[in-house]
Amino acid sequence: RIAADETIRVVILKAEGKVFSAGHDLKEMQALRSAPDQGRAGLQALFDLCARVMQQVHALPQPIIAQVQGVATAAGCQLACSADLIVASEAARFGVNGINLGLFCSTPAVALSRRLAPGMAFELLTTGDFLSAPRAHALGLVNRLAPPDQLAEETRKLAEAIAAKDPAAIRLGKRAFRAQLGEPLGQAYATAGAIMVENALLPATAEGIQRFL
Repeated sequence: RIAADETIRVVILKAEGKVFSAGHDLKEMQALRSAPDQGRAGLQALFDLCARVMQQVHALPQPIIAQVQGVATAAGCQLACSADLIVASEAARFGVNGINLGLFCSTPAVALSRRLAPGMAFELLTTGDFLSAPRAHALGLVNRLAPPDQLAEETRKLAEAIAAKDPAAIRLGKRAFRAQLGEPLGQAYATAGAIMVENALLPATAEGIQRFL
């Protein structure tokens, strides 16, 4: 519904309470082990569902801002990293801590490694250490930091700055940006060039360029 609603220009993804998300329900995961196959089918279905949710967040045409006020760990970190932008409280922490329980966060690694340098991502995955919000900001994982009591205001400020731009250009731009990531250089330019032509031919874009001239 959000994807189809052209009046929605930006999405803010946020949580209530002290944490952004602690990830999967470990009690639910343990309960699946009582099945005859020791939980294999149930766990596969759980991680498949999680992957579909993350990809749906990733694929929304509108920019998505994750507003992170506390801990974002394991699949919660995956969710934050699946957004396009992250605004975090200075008190927030990010982690992929499953290794501390003997479970490597392989699926959260997919989103994390697309936002963070591979070496740094692998360090977090193998040590189970938390990344403080200021450190996450310095490494480029987080776009903006805010004092805890100003988090909503700072997130809203970023959302309004994006929402003020031409929505069709933003949607096309997000599609181009997401599509070219990971492509070989030549293919990336071909992908981005085709979408840029589509953007340049929009009437609103022609008017904007004419105004500038």
